[in-house]
Amino acid sequence: MYGCQDVDVDFPLWHMGISGYELAILSYVSPVLLVIPSLKSAATRNPRLFHFLSLSGLLAYKVQDPANRLFMTTFAVACSCIAWSATLYAERANSSRLESRIFAWGIGLIMSSIAKFACKTNNPIWPIMHAENGGWNKVGLFLGVLAVLRSHRRPPTNGGDYFPSSGRKGSSLFAAFGIGGLLFAMHSLLSDSSTMIAWVWEGYPVRGPIAVPHGALTILAMGAGLIYGLYYPGVAGSWTAYGIASVGAALLTCSSHWTGFYGGLILAFYLLAVTPVLVSSAVRHSLAKTFGIGFLLYTFLILFHVWVVAYAFVPGGPLVREHTDWIMITTMLSIGAGVFSAAVTNSSGTKSKIVSPNGKRQRSYFIYILATLQLISMAIAYLRFPTNDYVPYHKEDKVATVGIWTVHFGLDNDMWSSERRMRNVIQELELDVIGLLESDNQRIIMGNRDMTQVLAEDLGMYADFGPGPNKHTWGSALLSKFPIVNSTHHLLPSPVGELAPAIHATLDMYGELVDVVVFHSGQEEDPEDRRLQTEYLSKLMGSSPRPLILLSYLVTKPLEGNYNTYVSELSGMKDIDPTDWDRWCEYILYKNIKRTGYARVSRDSITDTEIQVGKFVIGEPEPENEMRLPEEMVPEGRRFPGLFRGQGVRGHRYHVFDEPRYWQ
Repeated sequence: MYGCQDVDVDFPLWHMGISGYELAILSYVSPVLLVIPSLKSAATRNPRLFHFLSLSGLLAYKVQDPANRLFMTTFAVACSCIAWSATLYAERANSSRLESRIFAWGIGLIMSSIAKFACKTNNPIWPIMHAENGGWNKVGLFLGVLAVLRSHRRPPTNGGDYFPSSGRKGSSLFAAFGIGGLLFAMHSLLSDSSTMIAWVWEGYPVRGPIAVPHGALTILAMGAGLIYGLYYPGVAGSWTAYGIASVGAALLTCSSHWTGFYGGLILAFYLLAVTPVLVSSAVRHSLAKTFGIGFLLYTFLILFHVWVVAYAFVPGGPLVREHTDWIMITTMLSIGAGVFSAAVTNSSGTKSKIVSPNGKRQRSYFIYILATLQLISMAIAYLRFPTNDYVPYHKEDKVATVGIWTVHFGLDNDMWSSERRMRNVIQELELDVIGLLESDNQRIIMGNRDMTQVLAEDLGMYADFGPGPNKHTWGSALLSKFPIVNSTHHLLPSPVGELAPAIHATLDMYGELVDVVVFHSGQEEDPEDRRLQTEYLSKLMGSSPRPLILLSYLVTKPLEGNYNTYVSELSGMKDIDPTDWDRWCEYILYKNIKRTGYARVSRDSITDTEIQVGKFVIGEPEPENEMRLPEEMVPEGRRFPGLFRGQGVRGHRYHVFDEPRYWQ
């Protein structure tokens, strides 16, 4: 295996294509098992049991083997889906208690989003978290047990809010579609406050929302929508509201910057507002049929929104290639079907229903809770507000240390969140600029996370990511201690294989403008894609009048094939070390800037790819005749850290050359 791959055979993300683990997603369809009378009876009469069983997922962090941890989480998800379906169904005849269950469900989504907002998009009680990487698993388990005990107390006998159901019902199939579409929209767009912001982000200068502080606006829209839906279900369930939400969905899908985000806020408000309407309708139908089919549609949409990116690895993938618009249309049509069914099912007295004193008191609690949560989210936004006062590591020497790393979605070989480990090695290498590839986690399967938030805030760096998750790539990101003056996101020609993302940014390095390009080329299986991408990128680099550094994943051997187009008169680029024959994917190229050092650092178990690092000096002319220097002749500020010599630290060490290389 080529040196830049640095692969361990146990690395889990080598299970490309269909591996069998995908069957775990069927845990979402567990409510269909409620067709069994005894199971339905047990779940509706004693939902506490299934809620307790679902807490096993909070203990999954204790399991070290990734596959067994997945199985344990799968069991917990299945129990949770059964528990919530049965809980909502069991309260169908008691409007006040049903309302409280719906509110608890909606507020759970909002609280989860706030927790991720506070923890920089990682939920601290996830199975990929533990104490060493920022997990609060024990606290989560304790609060989970308290929540189950509290929510299943014996109900009061004098609530006075019982309302018998009418005989009219809409289509149970349409009600199921409504639940499935609602679940997917909430999970894919609202489970993290930065997801919709990532959809509309187009680079620097900033022309739209940023994750902090504007994530708080997403949370505000969600909370306001939930309250509105509880107080005005007739309006929330109307076709007018649905039409406005559809416009919002179209704006989010097709527009960028503030226009797209405003559409997203409209959609967020509507999704929480229509939740009481759709759930109140769904529980009036067959439990197994409505929630079973609903979760089946939800599962299909999860697969669909992965297929649009992973089409190269899955059967039938090319049929849905790059069609996020189809996903949004399917989602909104499904919700529309639910609205159609609810219009009939909830028609009896929904608009004129009298709320009991118990219900009025309960609703006042809802408002207090949501107001408190909004204040918390605003406080988080204030505390996390970017300082934008970042300083390079060797400012006095005018050195820029750059790196490239393919990080495979911030999950290490044992499927733990790896952002903190990444942060530590980036800091110890004193990297001023780093390109991260395969970094887009804004999908359900990756937890709707944004690793650049953790790294940028902890390291004191500006962050750019793109093209966004609605552009169907695996992602690229740029972190820089130098101000990003301008950046443009590119989708390179990919007629057959996966889309190739690139970021072309202009940085202010010590008062001089320097271009940096972060790029991931196509797969080895698609040579024509890679040829077209090579020509596109080479022309792009050749057209830049400024000094330029390429941080890239090229899928080519040194001195062969497409390499000779990247390193050519067309691009004007040079290889940072053309004598390094042991490469296949990662390359650092440059032009019109003085290189002084190059090193390769092993990655331990963080990912399957090493870190390649280069040092450049800003403001000095590029010499015509360079010469290699021993380290003792290199000024201290231009040297690589000695921490990684020999055996290094925590599995990170200089390898291939065993020591860095320097030039004068």
